[in-house]
Amino acid sequence: MLAQPKDLPALDRLLNHPLLAPLSQAHGRSLLTQEARALLDELRAQALQGSLQKAALEEGALCEALRQRVEAKLAPRMRAVINLTGTVLHTNLGRALLADEALQHVLAMMAGPNNLEFDLSSGGRGDRDSMVEDLLCEITGAEAATVVNNNAAAVLLSIAALGGGKEVIVSRGELVEIGGAFRMPDVMAAAGARLVEVGTTNRTHAADYERAIGPNTAMLMKVHTSNYRVQGFTSAVDEGTLAPIAHAKGLPLVTDLGSGSLVDLAQWGLPREPLPQEMLAAGCDVVTFSGDKLLGGPQAGLIVGSKAMIQRIRKFPMKRALRMSKLPLAALEATLRLYLQPERLTRDLPTLRMLTRPLAEIQAQAARLQAPLVQALSPRFTVNPSEMLGQIGSGSLPVESLPSAGLVIAPAGIAKKGVGTALDALASALRGLPLPVIGRVQQDQLWLDLRCLDERQEAQLLAQLPALKEALA
Repeated sequence: MLAQPKDLPALDRLLNHPLLAPLSQAHGRSLLTQEARALLDELRAQALQGSLQKAALEEGALCEALRQRVEAKLAPRMRAVINLTGTVLHTNLGRALLADEALQHVLAMMAGPNNLEFDLSSGGRGDRDSMVEDLLCEITGAEAATVVNNNAAAVLLSIAALGGGKEVIVSRGELVEIGGAFRMPDVMAAAGARLVEVGTTNRTHAADYERAIGPNTAMLMKVHTSNYRVQGFTSAVDEGTLAPIAHAKGLPLVTDLGSGSLVDLAQWGLPREPLPQEMLAAGCDVVTFSGDKLLGGPQAGLIVGSKAMIQRIRKFPMKRALRMSKLPLAALEATLRLYLQPERLTRDLPTLRMLTRPLAEIQAQAARLQAPLVQALSPRFTVNPSEMLGQIGSGSLPVESLPSAGLVIAPAGIAKKGVGTALDALASALRGLPLPVIGRVQQDQLWLDLRCLDERQEAQLLAQLPALKEALA
């Protein structure tokens, strides 16, 4: 039976219902009133359209609908997920996971006052950079260091402080674009510098830089192409060759490493990335790199180099607008401290722990999970263990494959044209779980790469399988 607008209860009558007393006590009258009014407005609109059933206006139904609205309003938008995409440093899933030490330090520093800009020795004003500068200098061998809120900011600030109003020379083959249409030519323009391109897309020589240097040149810049690779007939000038050319003209050499590893990944059989330590030893005056990629910390832009150059960068007015807040700074400090004990990194740093996880361990996990998933998904889907190739990062070394293992789920007993619909329904059901599960669809199958699934999340995944079965019923 359809309801009429006159059948709706008054706002006060609904708010004073005994079933809503616990909700009002838990969340306060203001929120409850706001959501009750919105609920009644929606129901009134349905009644006017002739689509409102009287059953929706029963007292129990109204109170339950209001409870759901309040809980939805208060539910967090940022949620933990289970990353089974096969990409360890996934840009869309938050990149690096913080180490336990970093999480504990953040909690301790955020729970009360701290010495963010207070010098405990002198009792006077301190500098927030001092929280991490000594650590960065010890790890990289730099004379000085400063930090900002991400590596894009580090590049922008370095160019603005050292090259603003003048020319900056960069190889054409290094005019990168990273996520969000962050393009090096646009960064140059935003920083107030004039880009001077040298060489060609695939080959640049030392003489190209030498010929381009003029009276208005402010600096030479190198950009590590970590998110793509030019192969074949190529040539580039390394930092060790370029530094003397810059210094002979009294110019600084700045290099952006992007992902910025602080340890040689090759020791664990992973693709090797250039290190800030090596760039400084080669003669670079400034090196910029990220904190939440291969370094395994929070989002941050790290700038290390000579004392004179870092001082200029630190004093540039833009620095204050880009500085790190206390929360990521605390996480960065704790993460950097882990690098003082390099033998423990693959145990204590989640990024390296996942990247170096033994393939046999992942395969054993796939074998363990196959039967529970079969029980949850049959007969609509088949579940089979399989070897896989994942990625280190979606923006960090995206062309490098990472041997892994997992489970391949395929629709069973349906026509080819229905496969996509079935997979969409499965992926949606996985995302709709209390702890959403994110895999990847390829080759008309849903692939669950288990490299990033630790013991805690494995237990959480298993606990959700009954809910997954119900959602697909």
